[in-house]
Amino acid sequence: MRVKDILKGKESSGVFTIRPDQTMREAIQSLADRKVGALIVLDEAQRLVGVLSERDVVRECATRIDQLPTRRVSEVMSHDIIIALVDDDLDAVMETMTQQRIRHLPVMDGGKLIGVISIGDVVKAQAHHCEFTIRHLTDYITGKYPG
Repeated sequence: MRVKDILKGKESSGVFTIRPDQTMREAIQSLADRKVGALIVLDEAQRLVGVLSERDVVRECATRIDQLPTRRVSEVMSHDIIIALVDDDLDAVMETMTQQRIRHLPVMDGGKLIGVISIGDVVKAQAHHCEFTIRHLTDYITGKYPG
């Protein structure tokens, strides 16, 4: 399976973004309103410049909770962005997400942001694939396919 297979099966809710100059108050409200765990940070030219996750917010709360609402997204977001490409293999993506301890990956195609996948999306796709394989192997072993 590939990343593009996950994107095909996802609801077309779009990618939730925020600008780096917006306040953390706006970002937190956006995370809560949209019930998502991360926002993709795009600059004025719509280039990917960061990811703001719930984990980033919690880390900031631990050190500067009194200043958090007025801080800029660019001051809190993760700058070292790891991305997925549409043709990436899901096993490789899962390994990257596990090793890097990240739960959301922006998906790029031809230098353009086209979606976001979560570790939950990857696990769900892998589980579905395993169920499909088991069903077909079981059918084969029990003779449901003509020999």
